Amino acid sequence: MGRDYLVQRPDHLWSPPPKTEEPFSSPRAWRMLSDVLLSYGDDVPDETIAMLAFGTLTATHASAFRAYVKTVRHAYDLEAVLKGEAPWPRRPEERDLLYFLAEAFRARLIKELPADKRGSSARGRDLGFRAKTLLVELAEISLECAQLVIANDADGAPALPTWFLVEVGRDVPRLMAVRS
Repeated sequence: MGRDYLVQRPDHLWSPPPKTEEPFSSPRAWRMLSDVLLSYGDDVPDETIAMLAFGTLTATHASAFRAYVKTVRHAYDLEAVLKGEAPWPRRPEERDLLYFLAEAFRARLIKELPADKRGSSARGRDLGFRAKTLLVELAEISLECAQLVIANDADGAPALPTWFLVEVGRDVPRLMAVRS
């Protein structure tokens, strides 16, 4: 389970060690979590997964991993959302799923959108086009999650390509007006 999660969120493999005595994410921590979960078998309660994850990983990574497990168990899939086959989770009790999917969406955009639109493949252009509609849908549920997708990185620099951010600024108001 942990390995599949890290394929989607490789940026969660490691975090800088904290200055205080608390769990932090590292390959060793992920291995420990994976080994413990394997020893429990397939029927690990959500509360146990949360306890184990928060005991071995940073709080942010543990929370995201817990949401990932829920997505797997309840058949939420970013691919299905991207293809329009499934909606964003809307219920208040699914908020952690929404955050996880929004973060995975951001990671996918960062990875797959080219720095220069002129050099993008048809797939990259299609993703950029579909992403704008998905951002509008996401903003209708949670403006905070939509902002998380397009937010700058930790250093304050744009994480997503500038051409895409310009198109979002230009097209999203029109897309929102159409949906109203």
